[in-house]
Amino acid sequence: MKILIIGYVWPEPNSSAAGSRMMQLIDTFREQSWDVEFASPAQTTEHMVDLTQHGVTSANIQLNCDSFNKYITELAPDIVVFDRFMMEEQFGWRVEEYMPSALRILNTEDLHSLRDARHTAVKQNHEFTMTDMHSDVGVREIAAIYRSDLTLMVSEHETELLKTAFNVPETHVMHLPFMLDTATLSAKPFADREHFAFIGNFRHAPNWDAVLQLKQVYWPKIRKQLPQAKLMIYGAYPPPKATQLHNEKDGFLVKGWAEDAQKVIASAKILLSPIRFGAGIKGKLVEAMQVGTPSITTSIGAEAMHGALPWNGVVTDNIEEFVNASVSLYQDEQSYGLMQENGHTIIQQRYEKKAWQEKLITRINIQVQLKERLQDSFFLGKLVRHHSMKSTQYMSQWITLKNAKSDD
Repeated sequence: MKILIIGYVWPEPNSSAAGSRMMQLIDTFREQSWDVEFASPAQTTEHMVDLTQHGVTSANIQLNCDSFNKYITELAPDIVVFDRFMMEEQFGWRVEEYMPSALRILNTEDLHSLRDARHTAVKQNHEFTMTDMHSDVGVREIAAIYRSDLTLMVSEHETELLKTAFNVPETHVMHLPFMLDTATLSAKPFADREHFAFIGNFRHAPNWDAVLQLKQVYWPKIRKQLPQAKLMIYGAYPPPKATQLHNEKDGFLVKGWAEDAQKVIASAKILLSPIRFGAGIKGKLVEAMQVGTPSITTSIGAEAMHGALPWNGVVTDNIEEFVNASVSLYQDEQSYGLMQENGHTIIQQRYEKKAWQEKLITRINIQVQLKERLQDSFFLGKLVRHHSMKSTQYMSQWITLKNAKSDD
């Protein structure tokens, strides 16, 4: 098959979980000997991966430009993968018009509308409710999901949310977590590690909020009990407001970009991640499990990541419990080994690469074979692809403006 991936950004696996996820999808397709082209309207970056090393061709495309119509017609892909709903909004209708036979897959990374709604709830200091998702972003994202032939979700929680709260059919959504090589799991012993760490792309709002929480709330309390400990803050694209938080005296060290994220996590004794809002599954916490670094996080941080299995550390939304768990585990070598084992078990049982790759390829082949039948049976999908209401509105507005100019 020929696959076209339309990316919101160019993949940066060392900068974000989304970048790692995209490379997992690309490698899965390439292992099938499928041809893959990655196209994006985004600017190239210094941290982007060299796609040619993965056997992938690339193209720059433009937003709101008819040049894409010729591009998609000449490429003639069997499958188009939209990376995040914004790309489906921009290019989905063009794909449907100029390459209607192509299977349209939406890769959400996380449910953006859920993340934004939780962020709003935190800013307004109220408990999150489903009505918080009834926003412009929510309407746009769910509409993109309805228009797609298949939507890939990294989170079990969000997969069920789509089915129960938004009536997305089982036939149009698939839970697909990170696909990880379980043969590469490792774990430095307790004695070879030191200090605490946090890592996360600073352009991602939940990460920046977590850094502020660590600086203002958690770290002063932890440092008071462990005066020799340090907290290393890593992440791509740190703004000046982040680097200004660096304080040697307090042991709060903003390191910025990490060339090898797993290496810096593996050197830390504990990963701290006080996530207050967000969605999807957290790449930093997955990487900590892979390298045997216990983590202290919140219920949002651990959401949909470990099922009924015990966490590789502690999950709590209580500030004092978070602090006490951090201090206690930092000094408890006996419990440390058990937490490392818990993390490896979670990776082995829930993220094993080959098993999920087989499920994905099987599902795609089924969707390709049933594409026409599934589209015909999903009335809501037809409904949101039909733009008669808005087109009537815009035509009326255009005629009104035209008449107004004529009167002048």
